[in-house]
Amino acid sequence: DPAQRRIRELSMLSQQLQQVHPNVLAKVLKKETVYQNEEIVVINKPYGLPVHGGPGVKNCITDVLPILAKMLENMRAEPLHLCHRLDKDTTGVMVLARSKEAADRIRLLFKTRQVEKTYWAIVLGDPDPAEGIVDIPIVEKEVQSHQSHYKMTLAPNYRLCPEDGKVVRTRRNRSAESAVTRYRRLGSASACSLLELQPITGVKHQIRVHLAYGVGCPILGDHKYSHWSKLAPQKLPELTLRRLKLEQSKARHLPLHLHAYRLSLPLGQRIDLVCKPPLFFQKSLRRLELDIAQD
Repeated sequence: DPAQRRIRELSMLSQQLQQVHPNVLAKVLKKETVYQNEEIVVINKPYGLPVHGGPGVKNCITDVLPILAKMLENMRAEPLHLCHRLDKDTTGVMVLARSKEAADRIRLLFKTRQVEKTYWAIVLGDPDPAEGIVDIPIVEKEVQSHQSHYKMTLAPNYRLCPEDGKVVRTRRNRSAESAVTRYRRLGSASACSLLELQPITGVKHQIRVHLAYGVGCPILGDHKYSHWSKLAPQKLPELTLRRLKLEQSKARHLPLHLHAYRLSLPLGQRIDLVCKPPLFFQKSLRRLELDIAQD
């Protein structure tokens, strides 16, 4: 089936990106360049490509920045600099700086929350209310199960008292980081919704955790945060499987549908940087009948 094949091909893509020569990877990123001026280069980050190296990572964006700089500048540029990061399976707007000074300035803009970030996500279910703000701290915890692993999770400041149902303040977890995400539903169909998200803070896996555990709508293809106590493929509603032409047994190959859609940078005047979602995301939108007019 073409849908099954497409998803299998995509799950192989991140493995292939690990095996290509760094020059080939730099060419891929050059092709994905959406904007450049004398200070910055903006790429549409591909799916399945890590930003940093680590165990089992042969190729990552950081390692090919010197090659990409030469390709863009005809062999005489200094290496490009990272200004922020995206998770391996997140796609979309990524800003690189042409000098260390520009990188430091842009990193400070991110740190002081002057950069407006807008993401798109396809999620399971329908958030209630349709728009709102999730303001719940996040902490990393070890999950005790037959296969122990670490996950980010919520560390709420309040809980319901089981005796009288009153809201009581809990003791603050010292390791928890303040995390705030704004969300708005753009459309819903096929037991899924398309959400626009604005992370106000920048905690690891913040959007994924807030949607899965705070709103109760995990991101399509987020196998890590669809269950708490186990590592298992996401369980999809019948209607969603039918529309995606997918069998539940193949759901583990479904990619994470989270895309950094827009970044607004105050560099002198405000620069609006927009990246269209990748092909697999656009196809899922059409199949799920969530396709909306893109500005």
